[in-house]
Amino acid sequence: MDAQVSKGKMGVTSLALFSLCAVIVVDTLTASASIGVSSIGWWLVTLVIFVIPYGLITSELGTTYPGDGGIYDWVKKAFGYKWAVRTTWFYWINVGLWMPAVYIMFAGMFAELFAPGLSLFWQIIICIALTWLTIWICNVSVDVGVWVTNIGAILKITVISVLGFGGFIYAAKHGVANEFSISAMMPSLDTGVAFLPALVFNLMGFELVATMTKEMKDVRDMPKSIFLAAAITAFLYVFGTVGILMALPVQDIGLVAGIIDTLRKLFGTGLFGQSMVYVIGTMALLTFIGNMVTWTMGASRAAAEAACEGELPDTVAKMSEKHDTPIGANNITGILSTVVIIAYAIFAQSSDELFWSVFAFSSCIFLLPYLFMFPSYLKLRVADGDRERPFRVPGGMGVQWLLSIVCFLTIAQAVVLFIFPDLFTLSVDWVYSAPVLIGVLLTVGIGEYLLTLAVKKKAQSEKTVTYEEHTA
Repeated sequence: MDAQVSKGKMGVTSLALFSLCAVIVVDTLTASASIGVSSIGWWLVTLVIFVIPYGLITSELGTTYPGDGGIYDWVKKAFGYKWAVRTTWFYWINVGLWMPAVYIMFAGMFAELFAPGLSLFWQIIICIALTWLTIWICNVSVDVGVWVTNIGAILKITVISVLGFGGFIYAAKHGVANEFSISAMMPSLDTGVAFLPALVFNLMGFELVATMTKEMKDVRDMPKSIFLAAAITAFLYVFGTVGILMALPVQDIGLVAGIIDTLRKLFGTGLFGQSMVYVIGTMALLTFIGNMVTWTMGASRAAAEAACEGELPDTVAKMSEKHDTPIGANNITGILSTVVIIAYAIFAQSSDELFWSVFAFSSCIFLLPYLFMFPSYLKLRVADGDRERPFRVPGGMGVQWLLSIVCFLTIAQAVVLFIFPDLFTLSVDWVYSAPVLIGVLLTVGIGEYLLTLAVKKKAQSEKTVTYEEHTA
């Protein structure tokens, strides 16, 4: 059978929807709107200098080196299994760290919408229940997971479109809530700079579809699906952000309640308006589940493949005999998410504070593998340049160096600003930064410990093989 063609069910549309569900995150749309009107300029700059190169590089890697490992496979081919172990550890474990942030926001929005005054205890119960619903969906079957991600993508498009169109209609009737002059839309390093890393975070994940090669009709569909998803993503993010800023003054945009507040402003307090707030608000909540199902499916598959190679603990490699889903990696993700939800609930003062602390911590871990991905692309272009490439990034090696360095630096600044958001003012709020930094260092330390175990296991395995060969 052609290596590029499989018996999978996912064509360009399904792959694009999968990417959309992975990349578009409604839950952090308020973070980008919190930057203010200058976020429009930042979106456009980020799309041009980062998303286009990132999409091109991902398309070449995904079609040239197809396999369920995705980013793990690429780093392993470029730099060996040690760096691949680090990559997979961060890529996989961040889902268990990020899931709490997403479901903390879900619980906060749910309370805002349906149960004002809901205690933190019950919000935490909701978070834990949603965590295990996500794990159950991912354990049941790939078909159910893909169905959930497709529905999730459609709901995300609907919610953001409503925010965008609603914002323009509101502005036409009542005037705009913020100034939308050319100078105001230009990128600026004002007080909103703390949320700039959220823009980069919002655009990551186009490579996740590369972990679903077994489900694809044709691997060569990947570039089309990635750029279709990227174009729709770019438009929707800018459109949704503008919609929120049309309706709400920037100082009134809350990280957790911002979307519900915007919907209430758009639709009013009448019976129809209230009904629309409930309907669209519920859609927004359902997108959170779709997002976590998408990422859990992709990251757990990459982790399971690494574990099968002996590079992560054996429990991570456990697969469902009935559904062929990575139940070991999925279940560990669920356990970690539950622990983090409980731990952060003990220390957090408010839902906004809780959301941003967990989000910043998990986002740093999430972005670390990309610091390996872009150098891997360059290394493979040089060391494996003769391999057939169904899709090839245009330009000579000078262009490839430029694109890779720009992408690398974009990720690096986002990681630093997540930990030290006040760096541009040459100050550090250690009350915020210390827990995030300690969390990142602990996660890196655990990864290095697992790497040490993997190296010992590999060495032992090689000794056993050598001994058997000598005694044969």
